[in-house]
Amino acid sequence: MATIRPFLGLRYSAQAGALDDLVAPPYDVLSQAQRDALAAKNENNIVALTLPEQNKDDRSKYIKYARSSARLEAMKRDGVLVKEAKPAFYRYRQTFTIPGSTTPFERLSLIVTLKVEPYEKNVVLPHEQTFPKHKEDRLRILEATRSHLECIYGLMEDEDKAFYEAMAHSTGAQVADVTTDDGVRHIVDLIDDSEATATLEKIVEKKKIWIADGHHRYETALTFRQAQPDTDSIIAEDFMMIALSSISDPGLVLLPTHRMIKKLNMTQEEMLDKLRTKFELIPTANTDLSNELEKEAGNLQDSVFGLALPGGLGYIIKTKQPSADRATSGGRLARLDVTVLHDLIFTELLGLSGVEFFDYTRDPDEAIAAVENGSSATFLMNPPTVDDMQVIALGGDKMPQKSTFYYPKILSGLVLWSLNDFA
Repeated sequence: MATIRPFLGLRYSAQAGALDDLVAPPYDVLSQAQRDALAAKNENNIVALTLPEQNKDDRSKYIKYARSSARLEAMKRDGVLVKEAKPAFYRYRQTFTIPGSTTPFERLSLIVTLKVEPYEKNVVLPHEQTFPKHKEDRLRILEATRSHLECIYGLMEDEDKAFYEAMAHSTGAQVADVTTDDGVRHIVDLIDDSEATATLEKIVEKKKIWIADGHHRYETALTFRQAQPDTDSIIAEDFMMIALSSISDPGLVLLPTHRMIKKLNMTQEEMLDKLRTKFELIPTANTDLSNELEKEAGNLQDSVFGLALPGGLGYIIKTKQPSADRATSGGRLARLDVTVLHDLIFTELLGLSGVEFFDYTRDPDEAIAAVENGSSATFLMNPPTVDDMQVIALGGDKMPQKSTFYYPKILSGLVLWSLNDFA
């Protein structure tokens, strides 16, 4: 059973400055230069907490975590961050368009505290693999601050849309409205009516939740809880902050993540010859690859990729023998495009392993331009579906890392939660 609770959130006060200068994308999508640019807007920008500075004269690499904790306490003491008057949920509305389109979308989520559960309990389910080094960093932040500084993002089974409708129609007072540089508008409404919060809690009971974004932080919260003594009563460490969307939300958007190969260990012709043993290669100008690939997006029988190469001429790559019906649950992970790319193309055909030989991007133009700027090849992808994620997670499997990209990201700095405010 999934357990959610309203909580005493921390939000930036008016004296902190313009909210535009205080919020930021999640920690894991920011380069050092982007982090520094955000910090320059306002010394209290959320990156001061989520990505504390590592100074050259620090005696230990762990000092930066203490720096984050000290900054958080100062922001609370100075009235930069103010605690909510009573426990609440937060309705979070994001309105946006996707790159290359003018079609408007709107996605709703509810920011709550969720009781963390080990995956084997089959209540909260992962869908992607994680890397241990990333979890250690987030654990240090959590231990130092005893706070959840950012939301992870989750999807809840909601076939009858009961959660979506209750969330959409709950009465709430607007507490934030900010439009970020990518054109996404973020609106937050505070819902603190006890009847409304109780209704939402009840709907979530006996539902499964899938982690859409934030596996490292969820597993960090699990590790943090498991370090505490066992107790029959609930404690603050049982919970973490999450933004929950209905899996039936019409505004759910998945974007593909393209792979750019830094350097091939063979000639271009050798690569193409190896690909031809398993795939049909259709010559296509690099500039046409995205459009041609998109036309194949609804084809559930084939694995299809775009291959951009230096010189302007690439290929649409299609399996010679279509796989079995991908709408069935059996073998869904094995037939997923990203699995075929990593296991068959990268490992078996090209002899590439690990994660160091390629870079990621979600921008197809950037991906294609990379082959004229030093990359040996780029593989353009269509995104997996929400149904792919759901079926694979229910089967106990995990996709390769960076298989899914739910757009837009959950903005950091709209609300925080200190475990010391557990009520």
